[in-house]
Amino acid sequence: MNIPNYLTLLRIVLIPVIVLIYYLPIPWSYQASACIFALAGITDWFDGYLARRLNQATPFGAFLDPVADKLMVAIALALLVEEYSHLWLTIPAIIIIGREIVISALREWMAEIGKRTSVAVSFVGKLKTAVQMLAIFLLLASPAGYPSTIFYIGISCLYLAAILTLWSMVVYLRTAWADLIPLKE
Repeated sequence: MNIPNYLTLLRIVLIPVIVLIYYLPIPWSYQASACIFALAGITDWFDGYLARRLNQATPFGAFLDPVADKLMVAIALALLVEEYSHLWLTIPAIIIIGREIVISALREWMAEIGKRTSVAVSFVGKLKTAVQMLAIFLLLASPAGYPSTIFYIGISCLYLAAILTLWSMVVYLRTAWADLIPLKE
């Protein structure tokens, strides 16, 4: 165990804290849960930075980091879909969560055939993650039923994240296509 791995574990521990605080019957619960989500998102960047900078990358961290990210995003999106209970938020949430499942399965399969590095994280994937985290932060901070500028920026970012999600999925699938559908000779 090292600092990057502890930061990843902290991110997982913060997930139920985000949910608990989000549902507290206090006026500032939305903003507090959004701030905890932001803190967790910062640990995502920081654990990767430290693992590379301190040469502390481990198989445990390589496994757990993407799991923590996907759990955090999926649970936060589930909170928002339940809170807003509307199609316009559900559609991008389904796209984002569905893509995460497809790409996780693709990476696992590519690792099995020894080609995991061919589906490494791309720039589009990193941009998608940044926009997605911003969108979720803004939407968590905006109580349902009280549309605000922050809410509309959050929805716009969520749709941009969904578009980037589809784009990055296409990039990954195109990279792996020859291995997925080998041409017969």
